[in-house]
Amino acid sequence: MPIYMDRHYNIEGATRHAIALAHEKDLKIQEKYGVQFLTYWFDEKRGTTFCLVDAPNKERIRKAHDEAHGDIPHEIIEVDPTVVEAFLGRVKDPAPRETAGTSSSAAVDSAFRAIMFTDLKDSTAMTTQLGDAKAMHLLHIHNSLIRNSLRDHAGREVKHTGDGIMASFTSIPHAIECTIAIQKAFVNYNKQNEETPLHLRIGLSAGEPVEEDNDLFGVTVQLASRICNYADPGQILAAEVIFDQYPGEKSLFMDLGRISLKGFDRPMQVYEVRWQG
Repeated sequence: MPIYMDRHYNIEGATRHAIALAHEKDLKIQEKYGVQFLTYWFDEKRGTTFCLVDAPNKERIRKAHDEAHGDIPHEIIEVDPTVVEAFLGRVKDPAPRETAGTSSSAAVDSAFRAIMFTDLKDSTAMTTQLGDAKAMHLLHIHNSLIRNSLRDHAGREVKHTGDGIMASFTSIPHAIECTIAIQKAFVNYNKQNEETPLHLRIGLSAGEPVEEDNDLFGVTVQLASRICNYADPGQILAAEVIFDQYPGEKSLFMDLGRISLKGFDRPMQVYEVRWQG
């Protein structure tokens, strides 16, 4: 059966306990409608809940939710579970936490994610200038430097783009820290390998998985990618949502104003992350 993700927002009285009870009610009634509620994500700050459901069609999901607790989803999209796991880290309920011989429900995280794109400068020209073997060796170095930083800053690789990596983060501060660590790692590499330097562009955005374009993180992914393409080698550029929701010192960012990006019908506010110095 298809896998769907649904979105509920502005749920009155939404708390972690209330949403957990609603999920339990879904589980109790799911067999009646031939569906399986796999897991959910809840964002108390934004008042949004996302459910992952194995179901024959969208209408079965609506009917099951309606009978279980009356909270009918506002949007439902079909998704690839492997992509969901890459972005969000799981496709089933988290295991209970074990403490002192007892177990309790695991904390359910928000589905809000920061998305990072990287792009290696002149990756195509490397093959022409250096040959396949040397270019592949440098690409492996590029991959290792980025993946080491992702591991150290709780980043999750979503996919390799050929000359870059797309990754997701549950935390905007972790995303910022990771991008800075990546650029510093490339600087250190270049100091020791002046004959074959590697320079990276990085773009950041953030958002929730189900959006108006009916695609998983569609607008967020597109914006992060376009911002990355706009960046100069060595730059980290971030969307306005990153700046707005970064809890640290705002002087870390430099306002670049609004820029026109392919695929967006209005100029988008962009900031540069100050990482050098």
